[in-house]
Amino acid sequence: MRVRFDQIVNNAEQIMPGQKAAAKNCAWLEACGYPGIKLLLEARADDRRSLTLAADAMGLDLQNVSCVFLGPALVDYVASHGRVFLRNVRHGLYLLPLSVEANIGIGCPVDPAFALGGERSKNPYAEKLEIAARDGVAVDDDLWQALELK
Repeated sequence: MRVRFDQIVNNAEQIMPGQKAAAKNCAWLEACGYPGIKLLLEARADDRRSLTLAADAMGLDLQNVSCVFLGPALVDYVASHGRVFLRNVRHGLYLLPLSVEANIGIGCPVDPAFALGGERSKNPYAEKLEIAARDGVAVDDDLWQALELK
């Protein structure tokens, strides 16, 4: 089914109150062909949603706290501390929209351990997002129904 970008944002905000960035990132990921809704629904069930970011000799241990919740804080951390290696990453794809928006490089977001930092020379997702804004976003019917019903 096709839905508008803002419909995804609105439904995601309803099931995740106070997580405006996560809702926007959910729609962004779906518009770019990634499983934003699926990951958001998984993260919604998590009990732990926050973490004090403190680097050790190996970087940041995210302790499997979802990047659905940590994403904005991680991008802020990188902005003030520079490139950082992440480990025990859960839902790392939620860093992708934020890193593109902040124009910073990102390692492989589906790898459980990747680096965040560097500089991006262009937005590789701009065309996909323009198409999504114009034509809507193709989403899985069952996932959309789950997002609407929660």
